[in-house]
Amino acid sequence: MSVADYEVDYSEVEGRKAECIDGCGMCCLCQPEVLPQERQFFRKNHPESLVKSRGPEQYFALALKKGRGSCVFLDGCRRCKVYDHRTTYCRQFPYHLYVSDRVKVELDLSCRGLWTGRGTDALAEAKQIVAAAGGRLEQALAEASAVYAEFYDNARAAGVMADPELLRLTAAEHIEDFTDLGFISRILSMAEVEPQVSISGARRDEKYDLADLNDAARETALESLSSDDPLGMPVYSAEDLSWNMFSVDGGRIEWMTLGDDGEFHHKGMADASEISIKPLNDEGRKVLSDYLGILNGRDSFMGSVYYLVDANGYEDDLSNAYYGSLATAVLDIMWRVALLDRFFGTGFGARGVREAIIFYDMDRLDAPAIGAFV
Repeated sequence: MSVADYEVDYSEVEGRKAECIDGCGMCCLCQPEVLPQERQFFRKNHPESLVKSRGPEQYFALALKKGRGSCVFLDGCRRCKVYDHRTTYCRQFPYHLYVSDRVKVELDLSCRGLWTGRGTDALAEAKQIVAAAGGRLEQALAEASAVYAEFYDNARAAGVMADPELLRLTAAEHIEDFTDLGFISRILSMAEVEPQVSISGARRDEKYDLADLNDAARETALESLSSDDPLGMPVYSAEDLSWNMFSVDGGRIEWMTLGDDGEFHHKGMADASEISIKPLNDEGRKVLSDYLGILNGRDSFMGSVYYLVDANGYEDDLSNAYYGSLATAVLDIMWRVALLDRFFGTGFGARGVREAIIFYDMDRLDAPAIGAFV
């Protein structure tokens, strides 16, 4: 099978540019897998750098400073000491190749270099990456296609299947509505009580209880931020390129920076109850709706919805799970807007939403899905 034999969707990268910002190093916090053909160089020249990853499906990866910081090869100027021999996954960042019953190229918008409007043509780079990944894509596509076919059979048998493209089309028609708190409140309510959500049953400016939405947003965000493992803690690369992490202990949030040496440095504390979402201004809603349009087109987002349906025993209609997941993503982002404003003063406009997306998107791409990133 050649690249020409299977479908590759490049829509997310079309018209975009990717810049590697000097001194950023965000990608060097993502512990990369070392593929079999790459191990010889590290075994011969840097044997201490090869480690087994954590988790049930272990693989060889590059070591991190103190087991939790950046890659051991990142020097004091945040430059790679083995740049010419960096791994495939280092070369691919911020491009992600998601495999379902097709291949889709997605972008990690936690990378600041995707927001500057400068750099190399993303489409051209993506095509080179796909061509280089041919063998891995073919194997993954065969495996993922079988998983997807099984999901479709199970969902149809349970009577919860819906046309995914129709769901996307309908969501796209209402994408700006998803930035309205009244609309979000109504969608979440319908997803819980109605057997099949009809998005036309919600509208903007509906009455809502802000306290209830705050509770839901806080619960969602704290769950996504909480981790006993430092490697699982989300990282926010701030405007000054510092690496920021937030540790959750009960109702208290500790703000820390991660140093280039792998050490954590305390910066501040806040009660989670002090952080509250509020309506965005028009500029903020525009940035959010643009991002939701990207989410709505991602196969990995649909794959994560499929994962939730499967994990819940096919009890929820796919429309409920899909629209509910979009609404929940909005709440998570809006709470992060409030969190970053609390510590960084980024506000609730375009700047604040952009920063929250930079904080959120890597976590979004790490969400469980029935497909696979290659």
